[in-house]
Amino acid sequence: MATNPRRSILYMPGSNSRALEKARSLDADVLILDLEDAVAPSQKVYAREQVLAAVNAGGYGRRELVVRVNGFDTAWGRKDIEAFANAPISALCLPKVESAAEIHAVVQVLKQAGASPSLKLWAMAETPRGILAVSEIAGSHPLMDGIVLGTSDLAKDLRVPHTPQRLGMLTSLGMCVLAARAYGIDVFDGVHLNLDDEEGLRLACEQGVEMGFDGKTLIHPKQIAVTNQAFSPAEDTLIRAQKIRVAWQEAEADGKGVVLLDGRLVEALHVEEAVRVLAIAEQIATRDAQN
Repeated sequence: MATNPRRSILYMPGSNSRALEKARSLDADVLILDLEDAVAPSQKVYAREQVLAAVNAGGYGRRELVVRVNGFDTAWGRKDIEAFANAPISALCLPKVESAAEIHAVVQVLKQAGASPSLKLWAMAETPRGILAVSEIAGSHPLMDGIVLGTSDLAKDLRVPHTPQRLGMLTSLGMCVLAARAYGIDVFDGVHLNLDDEEGLRLACEQGVEMGFDGKTLIHPKQIAVTNQAFSPAEDTLIRAQKIRVAWQEAEADGKGVVLLDGRLVEALHVEEAVRVLAIAEQIATRDAQN
């Protein structure tokens, strides 16, 4: 599981040169440069070439770059994968994944293309079949690094409305979090569609944090600030984590395996989570200082 911040994951249309340029200055932790939903069929090849040129040109700084390719069974999918097999990006995002076999098929293409072993895979869970298979998908291969909820397509297929509580999708959301945690990868909540509803976005982010998501996918730069704030460790959480780390270090120095802190038992599992939270907070602070 990554300890680098992945709070805000912003989709940027690969066919829009202005958007690709603007992305270099945005405060998103991750940029998903999109060749799929945001690109018309007539622009697919152009978008692929433009995104490849953009990532090779660089200038994105500390922002993690991910490219969402077209589906493997489309006219563009395989060529998308081959084109970015050795590009300077962190991962390929695969749409509408419904089985582990699809992951293995992509891995074979990457091997044939001589891809770097550092290139990871993110799988989108956005269909009922994909949700039901999310556990096998999450654990399908060591290259798997993230599960991304595609809640717009999922809501359509489940025939549930988009409501603030998202009651019709809670089971699907929870299954994805469980699968990600079971296999030690990250999991990202779906988008909030109403760009003028900042309060609704904030509540959705808070729900995502409470459910255990690592971050949230976004469709507009104006959503970044709220999301970054919501998915950053809270001040009281950081204070508690620091206390746990110090208390555990002192206990180890005294040869103790158990710590009592503020009346609560602290074990190794609590220390592991405290260290993870502090590492994320330290990286966020470093990024903020660089901006």
